[in-house]
Amino acid sequence: MDNQQFKFVIIGGGIAGVTCTETLSQLLNDISDFEDRESILLVAGSALVKTVTNFKQVSRTLEDFQIEEKQPDWITQTCPNVKVARTEVVCLDSAKHTIYTSDDKCYRYERLCIATGASPKLIAEKCPLVLGIRDTESVSVFQSRLSGARRVMVVGNGGIASELVYEIEHCGVIWAIKDDSINHVFLDESAAAFMLTHVHERKQNADSATPSKRRTYTLDKARQAAVTRTSGSALGPDWHSGLEVTGAEPAISRNVHIESNCEVQELLTPEGVGSRNIVVDRLQGEEPQTQWPAYVKLTNGKCFGCDLVVSATGVTPNTAPFVKSGPFKVAEDGGLLVDERMRTNVVGVYAAGDVCTVNWPPVKHWLQMRLWSQARQMGHYAAKCMLADYQEEAIEKDFSLETFAHMTNFFGFKVVLIGRFNAQGLGVEEYELLLRITPGKEYVKVVLQDGKMVGTVLIGETDLEETFENLIINEMDLTDYKEDLLDANVDIADYFD
Repeated sequence: MDNQQFKFVIIGGGIAGVTCTETLSQLLNDISDFEDRESILLVAGSALVKTVTNFKQVSRTLEDFQIEEKQPDWITQTCPNVKVARTEVVCLDSAKHTIYTSDDKCYRYERLCIATGASPKLIAEKCPLVLGIRDTESVSVFQSRLSGARRVMVVGNGGIASELVYEIEHCGVIWAIKDDSINHVFLDESAAAFMLTHVHERKQNADSATPSKRRTYTLDKARQAAVTRTSGSALGPDWHSGLEVTGAEPAISRNVHIESNCEVQELLTPEGVGSRNIVVDRLQGEEPQTQWPAYVKLTNGKCFGCDLVVSATGVTPNTAPFVKSGPFKVAEDGGLLVDERMRTNVVGVYAAGDVCTVNWPPVKHWLQMRLWSQARQMGHYAAKCMLADYQEEAIEKDFSLETFAHMTNFFGFKVVLIGRFNAQGLGVEEYELLLRITPGKEYVKVVLQDGKMVGTVLIGETDLEETFENLIINEMDLTDYKEDLLDANVDIADYFD
């Protein structure tokens, strides 16, 4: 068995892993007397790796960038001090500082960063009619299956589910959510109500839409053919951009039926439905004799037929090769616990992105969410921490991990979330909300605690993100300004300049 040694090894070809690798490469290049230029190894199990391009700092915490998929060898061309191993890690021997891979090789490290991401939680394992959406490979399968579908059921209430429901055309959609309102992970009931009317509207034609001010996700179909069955890294922003997400019913533009306060109780075959005399609920216009390859019984007692079930109910960190062979401390959500320097409890081993769970004192304006924006931030910070520890230097926590900030897009609207945007972690009597809603145009919510802004939700082109971000960070007392804060006739940016 080969045994190669590297100062730094990063496992994972997703946003966190590649960002960590690129950042380390740049940092080492800036050290004129660093003795070993070829000192970084990236272990990527997927056929393609994701890289951040066209990065732009929109404000102090908000970031704008694109995600591109490239062949793993691309990174060796742009970062000469990096080598790439196209393989999967099967075992870690932390005592020997060695990882073992599926191609019967082993690599020794001085510092190791685990950035293996997470996999979708499926409501049923090994069921061909149930798909999870998490990486490019699963999207390709979904596209193929959807093209022949009359109706799909989407189960879940987070970002992927919401984007999927909005994108699907020429196919009936049943959206099963466990909450009272849609997109509960990001939106409270009032924001969800603002969005709800747009769930059923026909998606705006891309040719007539206003130019996007957001990041885009580039999918190279030529490279897609190289994809193997190896689980890939998580999708980036606007993963659906440029994809044809259409079913087999040309007469249907948009047809979304929402079932709230329910979960999947059971998946049934047509034979199972018949033998148990289960009553099937029919949607408006559905013929009584219509047959479906799958039936889903919900906890609200209803049962619907469909061609395909999409499971978008969260993710599970990909920790299996490590926790089974090392003494790692694991959080309740399955992530590897990391301290304020992205270190696990195992000496020399760090973690970044979806695979980890932060284990540091609560930060006033920040919370962890498994998002591509945080994957980039964590990967960047982990690289700085690894090098600082290697050089035995002190390092301050990255500012991006002090104030939560995320930009995304739901149902055709730009969405900006900053700070404790839904009053997460605040007692019900410890905050107040200010709202400004212009139906069909914008939604603005401000969370105040003791007169200070601690979070905001901005939907639409409000142009308030930088001003509100500064108010949150500076912790200015707004008690005397509340009446003017959301007044559409007041130029808030100039007001607090």
